Amino acid sequence: MKPRQQRMLAVGLAVAGIAIAATFTLRAFQDNMMFFVDISDVLAGDYPKQRNFRIGGLVVDGSVQRAEGSMDLRFRVTDMNCELPVSYVGVLPDLFREGQGVVAHGRLGDEGVFVADKILAKHDENYMAPEVADSLAKHVDGNMQPLRDGDTECVTL
Repeated sequence: MKPRQQRMLAVGLAVAGIAIAATFTLRAFQDNMMFFVDISDVLAGDYPKQRNFRIGGLVVDGSVQRAEGSMDLRFRVTDMNCELPVSYVGVLPDLFREGQGVVAHGRLGDEGVFVADKILAKHDENYMAPEVADSLAKHVDGNMQPLRDGDTECVTL
């Protein structure tokens, strides 16, 4: 093989190696990407069905239920338009409480309950996750009311 052919082979192998590395990197990003979905969109059925995603909003006052001596927790999250029940097993962040902003990672269960595997609470009184703030701002216009018990879709006045 001539030196020119050897150089061309080396360049071709380097380009192929870079292309393969880029493909693996992009595939890893795609598999680990976490989508944020508005609660209204989840209830409308517009969410990734086969993968985890994030929801966020305010914890509804009076909705937190924990069985005595159990790590199981149920509560509702609202985007000021709709409410979604959330189920979580584990230790909650110290700043988690009713009426505060929260982001939950997980997926929608069979019964329409969001099954969270991680709960994040805001870390100070002024901060809210940008996705949650955008979602709440989109729905706060004074014409919406939250989902009531027994309702299956969001209600507007």
